[in-house]
Amino acid sequence: MTATQVRVGSRARKPWTPSQIVLTLLGAAVSVVFLAPFAWAVFTSLKSETEAVEVPTHWLPEVWTGQAWKALFETGNITNWFVNSLVVSVCVTAVVLFFGALAGYGFARTEFRGKGLLMGVVMTGLMVSPAVLGVPLFTTVQQMGMVDTYWGMILPQCAPAAMVYILYKFFQGIPRELEEAAFIDGAGRWRVFFTIVVPLSRPSLAAVGIFTFIASWNNFLWPYMVTNNPDLMTMPNGIATVMNSYGIQWAQLMAGGLMAGLPLIVVFVFFQRQIVTGVAHTGLAGQ
Repeated sequence: MTATQVRVGSRARKPWTPSQIVLTLLGAAVSVVFLAPFAWAVFTSLKSETEAVEVPTHWLPEVWTGQAWKALFETGNITNWFVNSLVVSVCVTAVVLFFGALAGYGFARTEFRGKGLLMGVVMTGLMVSPAVLGVPLFTTVQQMGMVDTYWGMILPQCAPAAMVYILYKFFQGIPRELEEAAFIDGAGRWRVFFTIVVPLSRPSLAAVGIFTFIASWNNFLWPYMVTNNPDLMTMPNGIATVMNSYGIQWAQLMAGGLMAGLPLIVVFVFFQRQIVTGVAHTGLAGQ
């Protein structure tokens, strides 16, 4: 080993500063707080139903068993719930990405009569809770004959104002010179959008797609309102039915919750960089 390599190695192993130690300890404490409910759910799902409701409670099972997981697959229609959630979430994400990108680009780059009014309507949508719109939306879906259908669960979730606003803010930051150069070369508006704007917007589109998928996957209220058919239940609705004549089956409920959260954990683990990059590119991080 040369003297240069020794010096480089010594520089790489600098002692931690007090601020780094404090931030590391703070991050570890916050991680423990967030991981504690997850650990509790895992340990509870590995207990028997009797042990899960014992008082006083204890973290680790006295007798480790997978009975709750086995009962969940035997008594619950968890495969259908999972497939229904996947179909609804993927379709909602695809529709939101397509129409949200078109709407955001239209607001950012085109001038038309009533643009300010329409933008005001979108901004108003950011302040209205989806629960407030539950009754009128259900009435509309019922009149259209879409109760107990996939379309009844999908379409009302496909107009999130927040996602349009995120893409609108990003499109505003794209240099106009790129589009003007394409216009000079004879490209039309649609070609500019799909060949220049969309490729440049991949970070924001990825973030919007991930946020939309997570929101749709976790949506309990709307599928619960519009679906009476047990075969069309999504994961949150199906897990809520894990009960018997004695009440809630807590071990099975925790096992079902872990099953429902597994796709979201995978999304966060594999797409966390896209989430951070997308938020940073929209300009929303400092707002």
